[in-house]
Amino acid sequence: MKDARLRIQSLLAALLLLSLTAFGAQAQDTGADFLSDLHDFRINNYLALDSFYAFSANGDTEALNRIVGSINASNNAMNAVIASTSGVLSPQQVEGLNQDFDQFKDLMRGNINEVRDRGYPDLRLMADLANKASSMNERATELYGVAQENSGTQADARIESARSAAVVMAQMMARYSARTHSSVAQTFQGASDEASLDQQALMFDSLLARVQSGSASAELKAAIDDVSSKWQFIRSSYINYNENNVSFVIDRYSKGIIRSLTTTIEILESNA
Repeated sequence: MKDARLRIQSLLAALLLLSLTAFGAQAQDTGADFLSDLHDFRINNYLALDSFYAFSANGDTEALNRIVGSINASNNAMNAVIASTSGVLSPQQVEGLNQDFDQFKDLMRGNINEVRDRGYPDLRLMADLANKASSMNERATELYGVAQENSGTQADARIESARSAAVVMAQMMARYSARTHSSVAQTFQGASDEASLDQQALMFDSLLARVQSGSASAELKAAIDDVSSKWQFIRSSYINYNENNVSFVIDRYSKGIIRSLTTTIEILESNA
């Protein structure tokens, strides 16, 4: 019991990472790199939220490991955004996002502590965490658009569609996890004006169709086909939520879609 508690404490300590600790981070000199880092930041925050909902249900150490891993990845992306010399965002804009992230991490730590100490989550704190994730992603998305415009480079439509599809999938996955692991999940799905899961599923359909358009090498086709086949397997679960669905299968396939979209983006970038 003591060893398990020490293990959890050490993992929680990892969440104390500050966004300014990576003084040795290499500066990013291009708008394209900046956009890539900002994209990674958005994705990993939703992955952390998804894992927290699983952790909130049973205090599972593996879920806690995933939370810490995703938060660390977000830290790395935020550090790269801060260190960037691309000039596509002002210092004030970057600092505003960094402050949102600090608040998100504080809320994540507080929620984890509640589950660890009481054995169940605090509903108000969970709602605060979800709402902060939603507002932070909204700010990050707005800044992504500003940075894209200020970069002065022509955006690749398929790359941008693939990134948007990955963000939509990550958000859907976190919201599905909230429904699965909480009896009052409607409280934890973010802002009330967000699109519903079935609407987001249709958005994903449209974005995926854009990614599929155009020519494709064998490698690119394989990556996109993997996204498509996995999506067809779980699409109906997002369109028509059913409590009898096998939630860990939905989660696993959703993460597989995000990984394959990441591969798709990398291939498209290499061919740009």
